[in-house]
Amino acid sequence: MKKIKILIPVYNDWKSVFKLIENINSEVSKLEGEFSVIIVNDGSTEGRSEFSPNLSNLKSIQAINMKENKGHARCNAAGLKYINENEDFDYIVIMDGDGEDRPAELGTLLCKSYENPEKVITANRVKRSEGFFFKFCYLVHKCLTFILAGQSIKFGNYSCLPKFAVNVMVKEAATWSSFSGSLAKTIKKRTSILSTRGKRYFGPSKMNFINLLKHSLSIIAVFKTTLLIRSIFFLTVYLFIIKDNISIITLMPLVVIISILISAMILSKRENMSEFNNSLENIQSIDQIK
Repeated sequence: MKKIKILIPVYNDWKSVFKLIENINSEVSKLEGEFSVIIVNDGSTEGRSEFSPNLSNLKSIQAINMKENKGHARCNAAGLKYINENEDFDYIVIMDGDGEDRPAELGTLLCKSYENPEKVITANRVKRSEGFFFKFCYLVHKCLTFILAGQSIKFGNYSCLPKFAVNVMVKEAATWSSFSGSLAKTIKKRTSILSTRGKRYFGPSKMNFINLLKHSLSIIAVFKTTLLIRSIFFLTVYLFIIKDNISIITLMPLVVIISILISAMILSKRENMSEFNNSLENIQSIDQIK
């Protein structure tokens, strides 16, 4: 029987995570495999409430409590490293803990993975639940990533990783900075399912414009060499085109590209393999919830 670990990062959103786990328990009752949940508590300042429903379809639930908040991407990276070094598993499924990654799609994700054991399965968004402005910004993010980094990345964290892929990703510094960027860089054998972004169980979405911009630049930063080459090419061609019509307006695209280049180079410094290797030292305690 396949052993599946479901990795869920959380920061001060216990109510959503517990509802997600209940829904996961319901969904996996129809699926083949031995399922366990590992929560990575990213230094939450809110205490965890009591949680003891009947979760008979899950073998175990652990909460890894981190000493310091490191952010979503590093939370996932530390979780992957912990499972890879300490757990017996065949697949890791990564899910956000707020309900936006729908448990109803777990069956499709795992069936696709069982059919393609040599590939990573990503949940590619085909429908989103946010408003028009955020959808527009997300479209701009995807276009910029394709134009500047040469990558068409339609997936976030929701994915199913076979063991071989986890072994690769825990040795890649980019995983410490951007999960989706690192996955696109290191694992070429990928296929996908179509995914609809769900609505948060409780409260508003934490992905605002600033967080989306940082997310986008973190992905682009993974491909900094490609970004540098394309930026130099664009700047050279564009300066040649506008050389006789230089003004504040015509210089604006140059300012934008240079700003993106500088920001991405700064963010690329987050790719710290030494910090990644020592990430498990940030674990304060591990609670066995079930």
